[in-house]
Formats: sequence, C-alpha cells, structure tokens
Amino acid sequence: MSATPNILVIIVTWNKKDYVLNLLDSLYDLDYPREALDIMVVDNASEDGTITAIRERFPTVRLLENDENLGGTGGFNTGLRWAFEQEEGRYDYLWLLDNDVVVHRRALSALVELLETMPDAAIAGSTIMQLDYPWRINEMGAYVDRRNAYLYLNRHMEEIPQWKGVSIAALLANEQVDLSRLLMHCPTHLDVDYVAAASLLIRTSIAKQAGLWMDFFIHYDDVEWCLRIGKMGHRVLVSARSLIWHLSAAAKVPTWVLYYDNRNALYLLSKHSGAQAVKATSRRILKKALYYGLLGKMDLAYFHLDAIDDYRRGVTGKKSLHLSSPSIINAEIKQLLRDTQIKRVLIPWTINLQATRTHAQIVQVLKQRSDLQIYYLPPPAEQARILPIPGAQLCTVSSWAPLRYFQYWQMRNRHFDLVWQSDYQPILFLSWLGRENLFINDETFRRLPSPKPVELFGLLREILRRWLG
Repeated sequence: MSATPNILVIIVTWNKKDYVLNLLDSLYDLDYPREALDIMVVDNASEDGTITAIRERFPTVRLLENDENLGGTGGFNTGLRWAFEQEEGRYDYLWLLDNDVVVHRRALSALVELLETMPDAAIAGSTIMQLDYPWRINEMGAYVDRRNAYLYLNRHMEEIPQWKGVSIAALLANEQVDLSRLLMHCPTHLDVDYVAAASLLIRTSIAKQAGLWMDFFIHYDDVEWCLRIGKMGHRVLVSARSLIWHLSAAAKVPTWVLYYDNRNALYLLSKHSGAQAVKATSRRILKKALYYGLLGKMDLAYFHLDAIDDYRRGVTGKKSLHLSSPSIINAEIKQLLRDTQIKRVLIPWTINLQATRTHAQIVQVLKQRSDLQIYYLPPPAEQARILPIPGAQLCTVSSWAPLRYFQYWQMRNRHFDLVWQSDYQPILFLSWLGRENLFINDETFRRLPSPKPVELFGLLREILRRWLG
C-alpha cells in the first residue's frame, strides 16, 4: 500500500459486554496503523453495563446508542447511516465486525491489501474459523443457491492439520496464518457470492451507492447486501490470509430465529430470483413446519407459518416472538428428576451426557430415588450394548428401519413419563412415546408435551391452506 487508507470499524453489540471488550482489546493489537483507524460501537440498548465499560476502558471509541434492540440490521444501518453523513473521503473503507469474534492481528491489513490490489472488487471478507475448534474452518465465504436461498459455505468444516489441538491463544500469536500455504488447492483469495458481516471490509463509496441494509432485523441481511453489490458489477472476495474466530453455528440451537431465517429468505428470493423460487421455498417452509409439529415443537412450527404470512403482508423488521416454554439451564436437571411424578425416563444415544453435564446429576438422583427408572436407547447398529448410566435399563431396536419403527411404536406400552431428545439430533418417532418430552442441548433444555393429534390436525389444516393459497 503506497498510502494508508483510513478505515471506520463498525461493531454492533447487544448485552455481550465481555465479548465486545475482548474484541476491542484485539483491535488495539492490530498491525494496522492506529492513526488510520476509527472504531465505532453501535449499542442496541444493552442492559449489562456495556456502555459504561467501554467508556471507562476505551474512551476514544465512538459510541452510538440505539433506544431499543434493532438487531444486527438496525445496528449496522445506524453505523452505516453515520458513515454516509461524513465528509467525502474521510473513510476509504468500512470494516463491519460481529461483537463476539476474535481477530488475528493481520486480519485487517490482509483485507486492505487485497482490495488495494483488486480495483474491481468492492468487498473482501475474512475466513471464519471456529472458536470452539480453532483449527477448523467454518466458512471461507459462501455461495447462494438462488432457487431456495441455501447458503453453501466454502471449505466448511475443513481442518488445518498443522493446527490440530493448538489453542486459540497460540494461533492468535502465530504469524503464519496464510491458509493458501497450509491447505491444498487454496488460493490467496476467492470470488464468492457473499461474505458474512462477522468481518466484512467494503469500499465506502460503493457502500453509499448500495445503500442501507434491508430491514431483516437479523439473518440474511448481509447476504442480500452482498448480492445487491454483486449485481452492481462488483466482485466479492474472501481472503485466505485474513482470519477471525467465531463460535460455530453447530453449537447454537435455532428457536425463534427460525422465523427470521425463513421470512428473510423469501424476501431475498423475491429480490434476487423470482416468483417460482419464492413459491417453491414457501412450500419447503411448510414442510418444515409439519416436521416441527410432528416433533412436538408446535411453537416453532407456527413460527414457520408466521414467516410466510408476514412475507406475504410485507412485514419486515423485528417481531415479538414467544416460545411456549422457557429454556432452563442444564444444572436444573437434577431438580427436575426429583419430581416424584416422573418415574420412567427414556434417554437415547443422541444425547451426549458429558457435554450436557447431566450424567452426574442422573446418577445422583438414581441413588436417592429407588422408584426412578432410566431407560437407555443405544444406536440401532450398535453391536456393543454399553450402558452409559449405572442402573439404567437397556432398550434395543433393530437396524432395519421398518422393524425399528414398529419397535418404537411398541415402546409406547412402557408408559414413559419423560422422553429426552437432542436439540441437535432429534429422533422424530421418540416424541410420541411419552407423556412429555425434554429437548436438550449443551447449555439448556425445554419441557414440551408430546404431540397431540388434535393439535397436529389443526396445524395440518393451516399448512394446507397456505399451500393452496
């Protein structure tokens, strides 16, 4: 770079004080000249002391405070609107960052170098690594299937062999982070449809021409912006030399965000594909609604229907969404199992008892309650029938699907009070075996009643009405 471009960093945050403070710490360690860098944090009405903490530790950071949580869309639009109002030429680039990422010290300079040498490119994004598995790629940019709004993450889940088992701290201190030198057939940069705003550098002049994000609240807003800019004739690039780390989506359980995912996907298709793609995707959303209904997550099923209805009505932005039951931290499992009305519990192999931190709790309650019976369902093809819980009873099923489904149906005669289901890998037929279901992930669980035929028929009627409408 013959001259150092001036950059405005835009970070959006909401109730993630520790995350954003860590990010700001890392930004002050960048190898980019500090005098060419202005940092802005847009706060979406946080209630955890974020604003006070930033003012105390980083007094030079510019703060914009929204009166309410406007989501990622509203937060970035607040920052973009401010940037667009500045005098011409004040900032050469805008760097959009998620509040919960960790950036390598060369992350910004690599992006700037790429755009400075590629005048036909408007956007450059970082390769996103997984924070929970730092040696694993989450995405190196992505491609958009314009028939259904699917996102195909480039090199998703590919691992860096030399980094296997290396800590995030060691990788952040490592100067050799050029993935084009560490992976086969990996160029220094690549053309993609979009890069996530977890780390997105854009020319200020082109950002102004493209305008603000569509009011999606969260999800698909950065996808639509990149597609819009691509339609303007500009390239969107991802760099193999700019790395950030972000918590992988696999650890996040979709609940109310499903509404935004589906509604915003329809808006994306209506703008960048056409009526046929919208119709086909709407029907796919209706099929997913039926799946969640059969699973017993009736609230999520209706979120899918609301997504279609609101798209058809032209509703955008934030929506008030409420789950039918609260999420409870897994540490409360012990208290739940002490309920004497729960006597028979079925737990399938799909639940990692160690990752959910429930194994010891189950064992302790079994020692205290002689009337509590735990049944364990191993994988259908598992030859070694190992019981992971002392005192549990084994339920085996066939690896042949037709027979296995029949055996599932027979298991209803055991009159389970509580059937556990993994949020990550639910087994559809198990939801019908007990009086109540417990859906659990690595952090929280929810209790939901087993599906009722009358509710399912009502859902099916609503699905058919939208399918034919």
